[in-house]
Amino acid sequence: MFLSNFENKIDKKGRVSVPATFRSHLSTMGYNGFIAYPSFNHVALEACSQDRIEKLSNTIDSLNPFEEKRDYFATSVLSESENLQFDPEGRVTLSEKLLSHAKIKNSILFVGLGKTFQIWEPKNFQNFRSLARKKAFQNRSNLKWETKQKGESK
Repeated sequence: MFLSNFENKIDKKGRVSVPATFRSHLSTMGYNGFIAYPSFNHVALEACSQDRIEKLSNTIDSLNPFEEKRDYFATSVLSESENLQFDPEGRVTLSEKLLSHAKIKNSILFVGLGKTFQIWEPKNFQNFRSLARKKAFQNRSNLKWETKQKGESK
């Protein structure tokens, strides 16, 4: 899983070192990089493994092929996605388009979200984290422990 958050500097060539725990997790899944695309919800980047973007692509493909919604999602997610490969030092190079969307200049914050992660400009994330904490507190009763069904073993 992708957990915690890590801040790293971006160099003059647009390269940033990806946290070792994130690289390790991707490596155990058989990947030497990740997919990144502009977030719909935030001034940030969404990041995931190849299989996760394929699952998202399959969901988009399940929509009626002649509906505009399908084209909107495919254009907004798939055509904006970039496959970022690790260099020998564990860095990736983020395009100007991705950096611009997330308003990233000097520092990058990698934010683990379990099966995916996000990439933020650190100060922008601080503002969102405060809001998220408040909203999570207000909605805490929505989280329920999964319970075993009768006759089911785990």
